Amino acid sequence: MGATILPDLGTEILIPVCAVIGIAFALFQWVLVSKVKLSAARDSSPNAAGKNGYNDYLIEEEEGINDHNVVAKCAEIQNAISEGATSFLFTEYKYVGIFMVAFAVLIFLFLGSVEGFSTSYQPCTYDRTKMCKPALATAVFSTVSFLLGGITSLVSGFLGMKIATYANARTTLEARKGVGKAFITAFRSGAVMGFLLAANGLLVLYIAINLFKIYYGDDWGGLFEAITGYGLGGSSMALFGRVGGGIYTKAADVGADLVGKVERNIPEDDPRNPAVIADNVGDNVGDIAGMGSDLFGSYAESSCAALVVASISSFGVNHELTAMLYPLIISSVGILVCLLTTLFATDFFEIKAVKEIEPALKKQLVISTVLMTVGIAIVSWIALPSSFTIFNFGVQKDVKNCPVQDVADSCRTGAATNVIFGLALGYKSFHLCCMYGIAVAALGMLSTIATGLAIDAYGPISDNAGGIAEMAGMSHRIRERTDALDAAGNTTAAIGKGFAIGSAALVSLALFGAFVSRAAITTVDVLTPKVFIGLIVGAMLPYWFSAMTMKSVGSAALKMVEEVRRQFNTIQGLMEGTAKPDYATCVKISTDASIKEMIPPGALVMLTPLVVGILFGVETLSGVLAGSLVSGVQIAISASNTGGAWDNAKKYIEAGASEHARSLGPKGSDCHKAAVIGDTIGDPLKDTSGPSLNILIKLMAVESLVFAPFFATHGGLLFKI
Repeated sequence: MGATILPDLGTEILIPVCAVIGIAFALFQWVLVSKVKLSAARDSSPNAAGKNGYNDYLIEEEEGINDHNVVAKCAEIQNAISEGATSFLFTEYKYVGIFMVAFAVLIFLFLGSVEGFSTSYQPCTYDRTKMCKPALATAVFSTVSFLLGGITSLVSGFLGMKIATYANARTTLEARKGVGKAFITAFRSGAVMGFLLAANGLLVLYIAINLFKIYYGDDWGGLFEAITGYGLGGSSMALFGRVGGGIYTKAADVGADLVGKVERNIPEDDPRNPAVIADNVGDNVGDIAGMGSDLFGSYAESSCAALVVASISSFGVNHELTAMLYPLIISSVGILVCLLTTLFATDFFEIKAVKEIEPALKKQLVISTVLMTVGIAIVSWIALPSSFTIFNFGVQKDVKNCPVQDVADSCRTGAATNVIFGLALGYKSFHLCCMYGIAVAALGMLSTIATGLAIDAYGPISDNAGGIAEMAGMSHRIRERTDALDAAGNTTAAIGKGFAIGSAALVSLALFGAFVSRAAITTVDVLTPKVFIGLIVGAMLPYWFSAMTMKSVGSAALKMVEEVRRQFNTIQGLMEGTAKPDYATCVKISTDASIKEMIPPGALVMLTPLVVGILFGVETLSGVLAGSLVSGVQIAISASNTGGAWDNAKKYIEAGASEHARSLGPKGSDCHKAAVIGDTIGDPLKDTSGPSLNILIKLMAVESLVFAPFFATHGGLLFKI
């Protein structure tokens, strides 16, 4: 086959070192953010100011506002948001923890029963001439990796929430110096989350592989089959994080908008609105914690899919460590690329005007993509042999670098034939490396996850900063700056959602291929009744899931609207600003509703593969996975774009930046109220149902892969009667 340029020792050093560098860089960014003090104490020491203008006392005083009072108010609001978000996540994690333990037991029982809980060695699935570790070992290690993935996912979401709530008021205070300082604080805070998630996910997976190898030894097929539980754990927790967080944030958002903006004609983040704290908490538990768990799940699943396919190909058969860990090397280099890219936004260039914010964020995507393209080319050159085989539907397919020679030969007849051959090669890329190529393509999209998450997290942090500015009574000039930061974040967030949907589609397809291989299915024929029935059911599932999550948001929002109306009607002096609203009750309504309402959609996703696999078998389940993938991607894109269009239409009227926009406004007009209602309808589409569908298609596929040995052995009970 051929040796790799990068030695195995180099691989064993590169991966953990890059992960540690990512964690260290995240902590360094957090230290820089912490230099913005939530304190009114004046610091006159000569070392108080730093390179980016950080100091203990924020010197630019807003006219007519006492600085001590403003800083104290910002700190008070931030603490309320942080406490609400922490309380919700702990409540959510308590229920999710119970599920995690119960499902871990289920994994052990199902996989252990494949060979009747035997401790005897069994013929290997892909090479019957060799003996592999018992199925009971796969059950034990799959359970452990599931728990590892679940815990890492929860920690990723929680850390993201903590840094976001830590940074929102600091971003508000920095906005008094200008948009440049506020941008740096918000972006660095997002980078903390991005690098912690990427580095922790990589490091835990690498450690788990090495610990499992102590037992499995040369049985790499069994080892990486057990590792798939890591992706299942990550995606399972992401489902509840996305659904629960999405219901929470949209219930609060809808309640605050409908009563505050439409009925009472007060600003979105007016402190008189009882739902305003719950709304800001929702940004953190939905758009930060939920999103973090979601993208961690994608990363874990794409890595596991690539590793499983590689383990039963020449990499695993010949025990080629560097080539085997090629997916992890890509992620390692991605951390270094994202680190360099981040410096372009925070150190190499400085934002000095509002119009520079959005281009700066988009440049992060462009720079990281360009650098990572070069990085992947280098990694592929040094970490893959010149020729190898990839397991594809029961056969080993030869993969060589010879197609490039064909392109070179085509140059003899001119540039036109060179272009034609090159395009043909590009269109055949997935075919050349089969399902492994698709898994690596997903990893390529996720290789810059640290930068993508930094940009995504930047949006909710800026949004919270604007809310805090409004509630703290800061001047309109400050609110304009935070709104400018938020507007740029909304634009790049739309790119991020497309990124999440695209990666989810590739990850699901890769997992589907791994499942088909593991279940020993040679073809998936939609003309057979077993597969066609599954296809219809699978295509229906995203609609059913979306209906459940939309209804959950509606039910929770109804309770919120009723409570906000009650407070406005019964608390004397609330509209006049002489009485304080009961924020805690609104926070409790969102918390209770989201915890209760996240269970049915979660059960639908988690139980469907188990029920179909046990009762109808692997062929019907393959149809379900194919149907849900195609249908889910379409609905996710539609939901995100529709909701985003309604949101932007409202912001267009509110901004009044053009003559046409001013003719539709101002705020409080009938046209504006109609736009608010449209935005309210779109909120659960773009922030609850749409993002959750990404997890649905990934989670069903990885769950099917983990349970494939059981379904292949004992599944299809109805057809055995």
